[in-house]
Amino acid sequence: MVTYFLQNLINALQWGSFYALIALGYSMVYGVLMLFNFAHGDIFMVGAYIGFGVATGLVSLASMGALALPNWLILVLTILISMFLTSFVGMIVERVGYRPLREAPRASAAITGLMIGIILETGNLAILGARRVSFPALIQSTTYDLGGVFVTNKKIMIVVVSIALMYALHLFVRKTRWGMAMRAMAFDYVVVPLMGVPINNIARMTFAIGSALAAVAGILFGVAYPVLDPYMGVIFGWKAFVAAILGGRGSILGACLAGFLLGFIEIFVAMVFPSTLRDFIAYSIILLILTFRPHGFFGEPYSARLRL
Repeated sequence: MVTYFLQNLINALQWGSFYALIALGYSMVYGVLMLFNFAHGDIFMVGAYIGFGVATGLVSLASMGALALPNWLILVLTILISMFLTSFVGMIVERVGYRPLREAPRASAAITGLMIGIILETGNLAILGARRVSFPALIQSTTYDLGGVFVTNKKIMIVVVSIALMYALHLFVRKTRWGMAMRAMAFDYVVVPLMGVPINNIARMTFAIGSALAAVAGILFGVAYPVLDPYMGVIFGWKAFVAAILGGRGSILGACLAGFLLGFIEIFVAMVFPSTLRDFIAYSIILLILTFRPHGFFGEPYSARLRL
């Protein structure tokens, strides 16, 4: 029984890593700009497909002898290049979709996010078609037997890379001038621009960072489950949105913990109950938590009321 529990704990850590990385983008944008980027789940999908294109190209060059790189280095390059390219997707979404509506009612921005998500999905279908694609196998899977608990090198890599990126983001927000500006805007959106903080630069940077993290989540998902689908961002996006709400407005730590918690709940519920009841029971638990913690784990009752 203990072995079975630990095995599912490892699976939950991997599954929660995806939710946590995507939830960070939701939480950062809402914390700084007081709006939810409902296209963020589809940016996760776009990042996964960009990673697929980059990895396929690098593997092709390596197979032709034009690029003599080991697979692990190809994976690192895929992650870095995809983060860079997907960050531009996020900045374009902010500039075209959200900046003109920054002072509009929140419902207008929400509808715009849903529309942008549909555009990204339709664009993917128009370019690549409706068929699923298989992510290149960059890492040979190796299984370790730890006292009856089987852990693969892919699961270890996914969890370690995810936690490292979360900690790096935490240091960036806490230790840098740009991070200080982001935290100040999250506290009072109205006053901070009057003190000379360039709001457009902060908004652009926030979208870029969130999109880059979503790209990493997409690539890691492709490594673990190497089948990409044009609609894969819909369900992941909504579940990560729930994690961002549960973690608390603008809280990086809260988004990470809530993402892992959601992964734990889904995996462990499936241990006990039929898989058809997984989402019902998982979200009933989250609803119960929010009943007693309506602002989330680390959310504050304070909000910039001038923007409501």
